[in-house]
Amino acid sequence: MKKFTFLIVTFIIAGLTGLTAQTKSIQKTAPLSEAQPESVGISSERIERIDKMCKEAVAEDQVPGIVSLIARNGKIVFWKAYGMADNAEGEKLKRDDIFRIASQSKAITSTAVMMLWEEGKFSLDDPISKYIPEFENARVLKTFRYNDTTWTGIPVKNKITIRHLLTHTSGIGYGDIDSDERMKMIYQKAGIVIAFTKKDVSIEENIKKLAKLPLHHEPGSAYVYSMGLDVLGYLVEIVSGMPFDEFLKTHIFDPLGMKDTYFYLPGEKVNRLVSVQQKVDGKWEKYPVTFYDPEYPVEGAKTLFSGGGGLSSTAKDYAVFLQMYLNGGEYNGIRLLSRTTVRSIMGNQMGNIWGEDADSYYGLTFSVLTEKGQNKGGLGNKGTFNWGGYFNTQYFADPQENIIGIIMKQTRGPVNDQTGWKFRQMVFQTIDD
Repeated sequence: MKKFTFLIVTFIIAGLTGLTAQTKSIQKTAPLSEAQPESVGISSERIERIDKMCKEAVAEDQVPGIVSLIARNGKIVFWKAYGMADNAEGEKLKRDDIFRIASQSKAITSTAVMMLWEEGKFSLDDPISKYIPEFENARVLKTFRYNDTTWTGIPVKNKITIRHLLTHTSGIGYGDIDSDERMKMIYQKAGIVIAFTKKDVSIEENIKKLAKLPLHHEPGSAYVYSMGLDVLGYLVEIVSGMPFDEFLKTHIFDPLGMKDTYFYLPGEKVNRLVSVQQKVDGKWEKYPVTFYDPEYPVEGAKTLFSGGGGLSSTAKDYAVFLQMYLNGGEYNGIRLLSRTTVRSIMGNQMGNIWGEDADSYYGLTFSVLTEKGQNKGGLGNKGTFNWGGYFNTQYFADPQENIIGIIMKQTRGPVNDQTGWKFRQMVFQTIDD
């Protein structure tokens, strides 16, 4: 009843504020559709090399299954499934099957944030405590006792801003996958959930607990992969007056036609969810319950909408999302972002934190390739943007070549998987114009 009341109230608020995050566009690109490779300057003969590589990877047990997709100039020229969705059950993988995309959720959450930013709802350099007061007294970890996980902290000199949260420079940690075991222990004791849970927990209660925990470093001084996008999912709820899942559905998924992207799958689509698998004694089997539950996103309370890692999607849906960015923020006559906003999103937001001569930098949504990265070969042109997910999914998009590459797998544990780097390298060798 409490959740129902919240939904009614927030929908009323959204209606009163006239929320129109997406708008009709003067531009109208065609929706993604399939076409012959040669029609967009891609060699069919060279695509066969990728087909052969994927077949061999499955045959050699590098991974149990793969869905790979290539699109150029708004046309899908390669979209194919290999291997199994679940080896123990004998389920073959289909190209429209649904994968847990984990950290690929971050780009979608960041997009939602920037859509609200375009409406003037906040400044990127606003302190997050302006909207979530629990962050007002943030502290950097100073001392830690292993015997009882108690800690002390130093008050921050600079408040955590929305920009810090978007760029993983806030100092917030990442719980069970944090690189610092002290942070893992502190987060576990506090009961922080990073995603993939069947527990009855909301973004609000999760983030308010998180706000009381120590930071890795002074905000803005370093890059540490974090739960910042989960915090921003809660910010979207506060600013928009809508539950986060409803905001994404109403203002991103439905307008773009992303019909298979969800935090929690509807019953009729559950049979399309690919199993997370690990290799045990040379055989693929379902991954067991660890800090996350493999039955997510099918079972449980279905109340936590993790902006940092909670979404599931398909290769086609995610290609549509990336095509919107290649189109400068528009897709099929709907504008989510201005091209000027996309330009800012792709700009260097972190200075030299990754080093003065780094191959890439982090923008407001993606990792972006530098000229040095371009010149190394096999990664794309300067400006190519990319990321991936915890369960072995990867994507990239090159604005200069107007090309997208997506390779979806669903594994955890030690694997000898060479498909990620090979796929990206081999996509660019298919260009023949």
